Amino acid sequence: MAKKPQKKLKPNKTTFSIGYLFLFLLVMYALQMMVSPRAEEVTYTQFKEYLKNGDIVDVTVSPDLIRGHYRKPAAEGVGVEEGAFATVSVQDTKLVEELEARHISFKGETENTFLKTFLMWWFFPLAMMAVGWFFIFRRMGGVGAPFMSFGKAKIKLYAESDSEKVTFADVAGCDEAKEELKEVIDFLSSPERFQKLGGKIPKGVLLIGLPGTGKTLLAKAVAGEADVPFFSISGSDFVEMFVGMGAARVRDMFEQAKERAPCIVFIDEIDSVGRQRGTGLGGGHDEREQTLNQLLAEMDGFSSKKGVIIMAATNRPDVLDVALLRPGRFDRQITVDRPDLLGREAILNVHKRNVKLAPDVDMKVVAKRTPGFSGADLANVVNEAALLAARRNKEAVEMPEFEDAIDRVIAGPERKSRVMNEEEKRTVAYHESGHALIAAFLPHADPVHKVSIIPRGAAALGYTLQLPTEDRYLTTESEIMDTLCVLLGGRAAESMVFGEVSTGAHNDLEKVTRLARDYVCRFGMSNKLGPQTFGRQSGNIFLGHDLVQEKEYSEKTAIMIDEEVSRIIREGYDRAYKLLSDNKDKLELLARKLEERELLDGEEVVELLGVKKGKKGREKEAVGITLSENK
Repeated sequence: MAKKPQKKLKPNKTTFSIGYLFLFLLVMYALQMMVSPRAEEVTYTQFKEYLKNGDIVDVTVSPDLIRGHYRKPAAEGVGVEEGAFATVSVQDTKLVEELEARHISFKGETENTFLKTFLMWWFFPLAMMAVGWFFIFRRMGGVGAPFMSFGKAKIKLYAESDSEKVTFADVAGCDEAKEELKEVIDFLSSPERFQKLGGKIPKGVLLIGLPGTGKTLLAKAVAGEADVPFFSISGSDFVEMFVGMGAARVRDMFEQAKERAPCIVFIDEIDSVGRQRGTGLGGGHDEREQTLNQLLAEMDGFSSKKGVIIMAATNRPDVLDVALLRPGRFDRQITVDRPDLLGREAILNVHKRNVKLAPDVDMKVVAKRTPGFSGADLANVVNEAALLAARRNKEAVEMPEFEDAIDRVIAGPERKSRVMNEEEKRTVAYHESGHALIAAFLPHADPVHKVSIIPRGAAALGYTLQLPTEDRYLTTESEIMDTLCVLLGGRAAESMVFGEVSTGAHNDLEKVTRLARDYVCRFGMSNKLGPQTFGRQSGNIFLGHDLVQEKEYSEKTAIMIDEEVSRIIREGYDRAYKLLSDNKDKLELLARKLEERELLDGEEVVELLGVKKGKKGREKEAVGITLSENK
């Protein structure tokens, strides 16, 4: 498709420059210095001496200064010449009589001190304030930002060259989202096809998804496919400390977009400026709300026929103002979710284009071992694998590098400097063996992929990694209970073997408590309390959804909830303890092997335990990767 000629942007006109003021005043000061005679400063005593000797030619008396000319020896040493003098004016009542007696011409003068006063009391203080404000605004506006450009939107226009163009070929793992956006591309490419039938393209498209799922990349791909300019701006760029600056930048953004139509304007993290109104402490008339009101007005004021499509991205759609989401503004809302197995494989194939891989590398295997990973996580895995291969002086990236890269992304880098003593190493080995044994025996737990007692990350001394083998988006009651049991297996193993427990299970206990409470309060799976939920999140966005929960039940019900959560955790712990007691010999074998080798994969664990699972683990949206850490 031939590229449409774009309108040239009008250059920004500078209506005022403080440099011109500085230059004008400097020139005026220089002219005054050139015009003013160069006079010799003398004391009043010297002036009286010249007067007594008859050397004074003329005198001009002003309230603060006495100026005039006097005779002095010539520079050549022969004869005399006139020179200018100046001295401080003193209250001398006899001065006039002396001048008249000696027949010396004199006159009075009112001294013009305007320029001096202006420079001293007005110009220099104001100049210092102007310079200070200049540097403050320059820093706030970014390096190179022009002075007094507060109302200009910090919008970025991405290059339209073929080398930097992003298309749908560069985006994988979100086929449904791409299908939704093809209509936008068709409109930008051939708008007359829709307009002749009276159809209206959506003014705005809102991309919703977790961080790293590819929302920004997808927006760039839409612009690349339609071959139109792509403007990008962050929602935080609209909010400033000065009243009205956010609204001015919104107006400027739409003006720039209209000049380059057809185009796409992408607002990243729109939740920073589009939060629900009326949530501020000052009565709801803060700068953020004014900016949002201007954004709503601008989206209502322009027609989609002009070819300007507003795209925005957020990972917090629950905090957005309802007026922003109504039809006529952001008509279309597209969810960009984490990729499934096929999507992960496609994303990995995109990122491996510029990476030299060994023949044995299978991206399908890597995709199976990365459930719950976002597109950014997968890109990081490929990059980490390439860095590890280069660090090991290999000619190509092999599967061990991908395995280590996945571990690095999940649990953090190895802490080789952290050396555990034999007692701690033995405790961690039994802790992780407890997790692994229970996961291998329970039918609804995900298969064990790897068990390690190598310290990783900020505090993890060991971990047990479980990976599902197939996609699934629901979690059953049996799967939740088995997950609870696996998480409690490490603490149960410590208690059974050593007779006491360590602090290494605190991360497991946090997960157990949260999962058990969700079992009762969110999923309604408790037989005692029945199929109902407890604790509705507050609508107060200012305080945050995670901080405020409306308590819609009595104190008696709260006691029952606590009792039920405690019962579920206690029964899960007893179940784990009994399972370990019945298989203590296998636990000892697994712990000794783990203590010896420090790292075991899933096949080795199954072989040592002599257990074959009756069912395959399944990838669950709600649970994802199960990572039991000893900290």
